[in-house]
Amino acid sequence: MSGATTSSIAPGAASRAAPPGAAPSSRRRSLWAWAAIAGLLVVVGGAGAALSGLGEWSERDVLDPESRGPDGAAAVVELLREGGIDVVIARDRENAREALATASPATLVTADSPLLSDDTLRGIVDAATDVVLIDPRARAVEIVLPGALSEGFAPDAPVAPECASEVAARAGEIVPGRLLQPGTAAGLTACYPTGGGYGLLVGESATGGVASALDGREIVINSALAQNGNAALALGLMGRLPTVVWYSPGVDDADIAAEPTLGELTPGWVTPAIVVLAAAAVAAAIWRGRRFGPLVVEDLPVTVRASETMEGRARLYARGRDTAHAADALRIGAAGRLARMLGLGRAADVHTIADAAADRTGAPRARVRSLLVDDVPGTEKDLVAISDGLDDLERAVRAALRDEGATR
Repeated sequence: MSGATTSSIAPGAASRAAPPGAAPSSRRRSLWAWAAIAGLLVVVGGAGAALSGLGEWSERDVLDPESRGPDGAAAVVELLREGGIDVVIARDRENAREALATASPATLVTADSPLLSDDTLRGIVDAATDVVLIDPRARAVEIVLPGALSEGFAPDAPVAPECASEVAARAGEIVPGRLLQPGTAAGLTACYPTGGGYGLLVGESATGGVASALDGREIVINSALAQNGNAALALGLMGRLPTVVWYSPGVDDADIAAEPTLGELTPGWVTPAIVVLAAAAVAAAIWRGRRFGPLVVEDLPVTVRASETMEGRARLYARGRDTAHAADALRIGAAGRLARMLGLGRAADVHTIADAAADRTGAPRARVRSLLVDDVPGTEKDLVAISDGLDDLERAVRAALRDEGATR
């Protein structure tokens, strides 16, 4: 503490110029920072687009007859073909109608698709002998089984058929998924009652065949086909006739006008306002982000020695006769030095430091703790005694550590 510490840079430092390469180096760092930000934005945008695309493809593969993923339906198609059923996969309405007409009688397997209008879906359904609806949403249920309804979902537990359908009786228990209601439809067979609805509805198709509706997302998909009686039920409903036409419409087969884009829905003033705001943001970034040149070194006018600061603080304590505060200051400094000598961490409390010092010096723990924590000086004489005791303790610890190092 006897040496001088300065709070400023030596006089004359202000006259020293910054290194010649400082400004170009700063500019390069700034350019690299902006490049890193731009690269990060590109990566985040690309990752978001990829995740969005993955979500779209995952939804697109649900109940797809050629998808071998968990939500696809390739497994039931293979089982039908192994059983001697000719399975035709149609991706557009013309192929579906042609296949149904050529292979009549044939079974149409399809899911409700928002890409098709009611008339288009009804026309394809009416061209089939048997119809199996594997995504029974309200619109498609009304078309396949007029008067029937789709509402609610079944509890996640197996349900027995409890109906007169031979196919359902042979299949046994299933976990239905989406529930159906006969509604005003006449002559329907309702199977798998649970949760106030039914897991399967079977009735007569428009051409005199069999029309049925069930939740294929819980029964027909690859990951669920081997559970309970799912495979037997699916094969029994789809394999009644020698040909199955599986119609899975794509985007190109849509006949519904595209929804208006966001740009068409927003008022005309929105785009110019966004452009102005973006230009203002860029201008603000350039204005606030510009550099004024390299930093220069500037010396401060006052140099204060550490010893003067210590003596001035001591005079203040003496003048105020604040012996307790002065003792605390002495103890804090001594505890920090002891902790460093003993190899204790910065988080060590004063009791831990006192016990470690007592163990190294062989002094009573109570005495060391009183010296570092408990004793409260009432007079200046007591304060001097604490100061001397702290000095003796530090010397003792230092000597003990020196002796230990010599004996190793």
